[in-house]
Amino acid sequence: MTSGHAGAARRRREERRDLRRRSTLAGEAAFAVREVESSLEPPADPTAAAFFDVDNTIIQGASIFHLARGLHRRHFFTTRDILGAAWKQAYFRVVGVEDPEHVAEARASALAFIAGHRVEELQEIGEEIFDETMAERIWPGTRALAQMHLDQGQRVWLVTAAPIEIATTIARRLGLTGALGTVAEHVDGVYTGRLVGDLLHGPAKAVAVKALAEEEGLDLSRCAAYSDSYNDLPMLNLVGDPCVINPDSRLRDHARQQGWRIRDYRTGRKAARVGMASAAVAGAVTGSVAAGVALRRRAR
Repeated sequence: MTSGHAGAARRRREERRDLRRRSTLAGEAAFAVREVESSLEPPADPTAAAFFDVDNTIIQGASIFHLARGLHRRHFFTTRDILGAAWKQAYFRVVGVEDPEHVAEARASALAFIAGHRVEELQEIGEEIFDETMAERIWPGTRALAQMHLDQGQRVWLVTAAPIEIATTIARRLGLTGALGTVAEHVDGVYTGRLVGDLLHGPAKAVAVKALAEEEGLDLSRCAAYSDSYNDLPMLNLVGDPCVINPDSRLRDHARQQGWRIRDYRTGRKAARVGMASAAVAGAVTGSVAAGVALRRRAR
């Protein structure tokens, strides 16, 4: 073998050894990366979870009214209908107390408005409405609490009287596990205008959470629940770690007596909020009237 051939063979052997070294180093590096990544991922905690109410807990105001506004923009109903919803929304945001009659009327109206529409249509509209009005109204403090549970390897569900389509959209957009909500009946993908079961409200939330806990193997004594409303006491009493968020006065008093955690992310004193009632109502009504004028102009 000539010196030239010997040199070439030696270079090839060195190249192969170098390739093996680099492959080994790359494999070790990849293993190290996987080790670091796995160490950063929280270990799954399959028996603990958190349950969050939506209206005034996750989102400012009532989600059904944000939905109503979005449907109004899409001509599902009239300006006169939205005026009533605007007043109830302003009342809810200023006083911070859920009126069961207002909620029931709004749900019934929404069912009537969606009758005859397809499920896919409302789901698509729900995505749009979240981007238009809901995303900017998520309470950052509550969002951080939900993320804390996720970071601990726990699952997080929304539990709300809002339509399941809206609840699922909010949960997905926030990266949560899922949602329990009120279910509107549909046949062949078309809404009938009737409910499946009752509104997921008050004691019904506790029943739904119990059923989910049994299905998922959750230990409710290790779970947490969050709400702003005294109506949600059955759900709050069900878990080992209840916490009240932006609570109404009755729930705040109860939480203090029980030694529960209290978080209030609203700005200003309640007196200041009540003092702004007229401005809030005026703004809601003005927006609705403006929408009505625009509709009439387009109709000409």
